[in-house]
Amino acid sequence: MKHFRILAVIVAVFALVGCDKIDELTKFEMDYNQEVVIASTTGIDLPFDVFTPETETNSESEFEVNDTRKDLIEEIKLIDLVLIIKDPTDSDFSFLESIEVFISAENLEEQRIAFEEDVDPAAGATLKLNTTDLDLQEYIKKDSFTLRLKTVTDEILDQDHTIQVKSVFFVDAKILGI
Repeated sequence: MKHFRILAVIVAVFALVGCDKIDELTKFEMDYNQEVVIASTTGIDLPFDVFTPETETNSESEFEVNDTRKDLIEEIKLIDLVLIIKDPTDSDFSFLESIEVFISAENLEEQRIAFEEDVDPAAGATLKLNTTDLDLQEYIKKDSFTLRLKTVTDEILDQDHTIQVKSVFFVDAKILGI
């Protein structure tokens, strides 16, 4: 009987460690890159919106590569959203006072997913935004989504600015029901 208890404890320990390892296999990231243009402006301190083109999620193929399906997704969260000025190459984000990023998809309400309420004048050409803790799986499961950037500038822009929007979504899913 004593050997049975020891064996049961050993099996339980391996099962718990094994489940944690399997659980790690069900987690992966999905990256999206879009570009927007902030047009040259004639005023400051006025909010204006810039939209990304509709972005195909390719979620079905991403899920398949990671041995899962839409119905097995437990959670998808935005973990990183970075803006990078591509043009003009000598520019920086000092022209921004604040920025908010919203996600929308067909038949879903728009949600705020990232923001910077007080952009540092010394931000440089790369700006990492704060992200919200929303579960965005319904948006990423759709065929496509759109991002809206609500910006307020505190400087006049004399030329258009092309900005790359890099977003990383963390996916927690079951691998074929495990």
